[in-house]
Amino acid sequence: MQRLFALRGATSVSSNDAGEILAATTALLQALVDRNRLAPEQVVSCIFTATDDLDAEFPAVAARSLGFERVPLLCAREMPVPGSMARVIRVLIHYYAGPEHEPSHVYLGEAAALRVDLQAAQ
Repeated sequence: MQRLFALRGATSVSSNDAGEILAATTALLQALVDRNRLAPEQVVSCIFTATDDLDAEFPAVAARSLGFERVPLLCAREMPVPGSMARVIRVLIHYYAGPEHEPSHVYLGEAAALRVDLQAAQ
């Protein structure tokens, strides 16, 4: 029997450039897919957020290029909390896997500092 899981990830981007946003998002999604042995057919939905300083491209575009054509994707703004990290893309993925599955969250680049409590995510 399959169970619904939620998976988190984040990455940093060096500048507000479409190519950089797509490259960073692709690397994040590929790491999440690889570490969790995910296939697009297992994914229910993906919610992406980006900080206010990233608006050159939708992070979801990267997901489409990785085979997520039939997955509902949503892009939103991250809350602009004073002092929070700049140029960050986050993702929340809902997916089905067997009950023995252990989600492996991924935090890349400067975003690794967001979840130092998740050493396995680094």
